[in-house]
Amino acid sequence: MSSRFEGHRFWIMYHGTRLSAAQAIIRDGFRRSTDGMLGPGVYLSRSVEKVRRYPLDAQPGERLAILEVRVEVGLVIRIDYQGHPLQKIWHQHGYSTAWVPPNCLMVDSNLEENCVWDPARIEVLQMWEFQR
Repeated sequence: MSSRFEGHRFWIMYHGTRLSAAQAIIRDGFRRSTDGMLGPGVYLSRSVEKVRRYPLDAQPGERLAILEVRVEVGLVIRIDYQGHPLQKIWHQHGYSTAWVPPNCLMVDSNLEENCVWDPARIEVLQMWEFQR
């Protein structure tokens, strides 16, 4: 992790994906998505229960993985309802991370979700393999 984040606030988070994608992330790093509920960024959660559901289209018996990561979250904005004025443009207003709290009805699972703009803020700590 870059020393430019020394002394900043770090959160442990998780990312669920296919095993092959997790191996590529470990090798090459995270890449920002082009869109999503919170706009472009890397989608993570502090809830292992939530990330175990990803990818949503995984088939029974498919090899999946959960990455445990350390994130320098920077300035965090709470987005707690659909249609929030900064829902997809939070990064343009100086925020590093967008946070959807649990039980705010924005996601079907009612579990929390985060979107990190800069993949350089994310360090992979470990990976767990599993099958659905």
